[in-house]
Amino acid sequence: MKKTFGRLITGLFTLMLIAGCANGNSSPTGSASSPDSATSDAAAPAGSLVVYTNSGGDGRDVWLKEQAKEAGFDISIVNLGAGDLANRAIAEKNNQVADVVFGLNPMEYERLKREDLLLKYEPVWSSGVDKSLGDAEGYYYPIVTQPLLMIYNTDQFNGQTAPKDWTDLATNPAFKDKYTILSLGGGTSKSILVGLISRYLDESGEYGVSAEGWDMVKKFIQNGHVQEEGEDFFGNLANGKRPIAEIWGSGLLQFNSETGADNVDFVVPDIGVPYTVEQTAIFKNSHNVELAKKFVDWFGSADVQAKWSKQFGTIPVHKDAASQVTPEIKAMLERVHPQQIDWKNASEKIEMWMEKIQLEFVQS
Repeated sequence: MKKTFGRLITGLFTLMLIAGCANGNSSPTGSASSPDSATSDAAAPAGSLVVYTNSGGDGRDVWLKEQAKEAGFDISIVNLGAGDLANRAIAEKNNQVADVVFGLNPMEYERLKREDLLLKYEPVWSSGVDKSLGDAEGYYYPIVTQPLLMIYNTDQFNGQTAPKDWTDLATNPAFKDKYTILSLGGGTSKSILVGLISRYLDESGEYGVSAEGWDMVKKFIQNGHVQEEGEDFFGNLANGKRPIAEIWGSGLLQFNSETGADNVDFVVPDIGVPYTVEQTAIFKNSHNVELAKKFVDWFGSADVQAKWSKQFGTIPVHKDAASQVTPEIKAMLERVHPQQIDWKNASEKIEMWMEKIQLEFVQS
């Protein structure tokens, strides 16, 4: 990703906000004339696929398997945190298990690309997305954008007393042990840490980060609570047990809808919020490459991405699907703006950064 990522995202969201006025109850429109519709609706070849993703939680895997089955695909889904998923795929390099991967951010895809795990392929829907948000060489393509947010319980905080920025959590004793940091193996937590680290880049510092920056990260980690396996971080926030947390944009909309929580709001730092762009790709050593291509053509199509957005509150990159997002998504996008982050630099250093954080800052 280029340093101009923020400007590209801003342009994309502007397009989304002005393109069309269809609401979330509308059925997908324009599919008959969409350039990807004929191929994505065609019968799938025989066989089965293994799909890796970090976006299969909260019922997404069940819904996707059902929708894929209706479209003629037999898929198995493996759902793990972004970093753990990339590590697993790399470990399986000589005995490839998965056929397709989706949901990871460019930092993780760059790792897979460097390991020569991905197949260069252009989906039939590629003309419907801003390809500059994906890989210039065509190894992975954008499907969903996600603003990454700090949320808080409005029964305990208001606009004046809530933190104004991630740095407040690290430096203000009033927030000690009151916020949940999502699992450090997941893409959301890693990307939020990148947003924090990116403010303190220094070529002369350790791993390109100043001493002040590492001190801030240490305080951020040790002043909060790192999510434990099986822990309901959103429930703990809503009931006030730990009233501040990290979340991805679609997760906030989905959890609010499912739980009926009406006491949750989010913070927009002056510097902006980190945005990630979820991508999809095919593994080079897929056992059924042609079927994998058909699945990517289907899943990334405007029709399926519009349904995915309606069901789970995601923000699609495909312009025909983006015009159909719900009023809740539009309202969120009107409030937030992207933080300027050099994602290319982050992709090159993220493993070193996370290793230092895990070894030196996480307390047992």
